[in-house]
Amino acid sequence: MERDDIIEYSLDAHHSEQEGKKIRRKIWVVTAILTVITAFEVALGSLVKQSSDSWIYVKILFILLTILKAGYIVMTFMHLGDEKRVLKYFILVPYALFIIYLIFIALTEALAVNGAWNTYGG
Repeated sequence: MERDDIIEYSLDAHHSEQEGKKIRRKIWVVTAILTVITAFEVALGSLVKQSSDSWIYVKILFILLTILKAGYIVMTFMHLGDEKRVLKYFILVPYALFIIYLIFIALTEALAVNGAWNTYGG
């Protein structure tokens, strides 16, 4: 018995072969960009010694590149890049503020714990 209350949306998607090629090309380009960024992160992480003075800058760069990759994925695959500028800001600004808040809390707690350890060990 066939149900008539289920709508199969994938069967309703009609596009030409030209549009399909365009979509597949976009997916390959996004995949290539994300692969290059990830390969750069892996190479940088394996080449820079963790004990060096520049390791803090590497960690900051990792965080920034991860945020860049996440934003690119959201803009491309979640179709936020196709929306109007106001909607982009309405969605992205609260997340950016929340991330800044989390970094502030993490740094504040880290300094407090470091101060407590220095007091206890001293």
